[in-house]
Amino acid sequence: MGLLLGCIADDFTGATDLANNLVRAGMRVVQTIGLPDAPLPDDCNAVVIALKSRTIAPEQAVKQSLAALQWLKEQHVHQVYFKYCSTFDSWYTGEVRGNIGPVTEALMQAMGCDFTIATPAFPDNQRTVFKGHLFVGDQLLSDSGMKNHPLTPMTDANLVHVLQAQCQRQVGLIDYRCVAKGVHAIADRITELKSQGISIAVVDALSNDDLLRLGPALADMPLVTAGSGVAIGLPSNWGIQPAADSAKLPAAQGQQAIISGSCSQATQGQVAHFVAQGGAAYQLDPLAWPSDTPPADIAAQVVNWATAHMASSPVLVYSTADAEQVKSVQSQRGTQHAGEHTEQVLAQVAQGLVQHGVSQLVVAGGETSGACVQALGISQLTIGAQIDPGVPWCYAPSRFALSGGLHITLKSGNFGSADFFTKAFQSLHQSTHP
Repeated sequence: MGLLLGCIADDFTGATDLANNLVRAGMRVVQTIGLPDAPLPDDCNAVVIALKSRTIAPEQAVKQSLAALQWLKEQHVHQVYFKYCSTFDSWYTGEVRGNIGPVTEALMQAMGCDFTIATPAFPDNQRTVFKGHLFVGDQLLSDSGMKNHPLTPMTDANLVHVLQAQCQRQVGLIDYRCVAKGVHAIADRITELKSQGISIAVVDALSNDDLLRLGPALADMPLVTAGSGVAIGLPSNWGIQPAADSAKLPAAQGQQAIISGSCSQATQGQVAHFVAQGGAAYQLDPLAWPSDTPPADIAAQVVNWATAHMASSPVLVYSTADAEQVKSVQSQRGTQHAGEHTEQVLAQVAQGLVQHGVSQLVVAGGETSGACVQALGISQLTIGAQIDPGVPWCYAPSRFALSGGLHITLKSGNFGSADFFTKAFQSLHQSTHP
């Protein structure tokens, strides 16, 4: 069947989120960290190229995305999928800017594509779009915790407005009433929008049924842009159906650890739950060391603590904090320096833990996941079973792992139930040990 779908994701957890939905729908998926530097498995029919481009300047995000597109073109993929977060956030400096629009338009131009859709809807994780407005649960995006995100605050829930501010092309809407009527109504609406000079359409979706109705309407669209939700409706366009063996991973072994850098409300709750349950936890306080302390020195202290605790139970190392704590650190250390320094420490911790026998690793937060994966020298991940919506276990070779490979899950900060950290390891054991 060959490589059918080529995906470009703007961060590492988002890439895993997308790969998870494709695997659940029956595709055999490999996620690569950056451009693939090794051959893909012969049975792979979808690839997700994970970039770390969500929070960099638009010009750089465009450059990286076009390089990924060129590689996908050389593989003769049938369709390209640009994946962004289900909260539609990207680079932010206080101006009305972002990466989603510029990357979308650059991909359209490079592919000679005159129309595409945009929707971050992911109902399984309570992300829905109604009349062009993005909801998180029952709240508008602009009323949710995303309004205080330290890197990418979102204060406008109207996606047509948000995307139009980032685009030169005209942005329109395919609303819920049209989607509910199915593939022919969606196709007619696309024709109508194109006749009006509109090139990008935000699409409403209130349920998985809406996404499944949308899927067939995208079968001949060269470029799709979306969160991960749309992926559930695409594999059937190639006659692919869910299959039990598409999520098979090697049996899990070794020590267990969690590294959390996300400051989202969901992750704050997961850290609090783990600590309340008596889990061994080390809180990384960026102000506890002089600002010029090398990350490796701090990481060595943390790893020494972890190795004394992880023989009997999972350990948690976290810099997760609430909005006021984050603002305090940023005001004293500078926003960019504080974020980058903490990321480097957590990445060094991940490397040290794996070198000391951890082979089951949970990482929370998109930026943290990117830093940890790069520090561990991971270039490809095989996607396994889902823990919670949007978050699967993966398996990856790593030269730092004592056994040559490790199980790893890259959790978006906003995803997962309150007991995610404890549930994750139980889920892995159940899915890899018959």
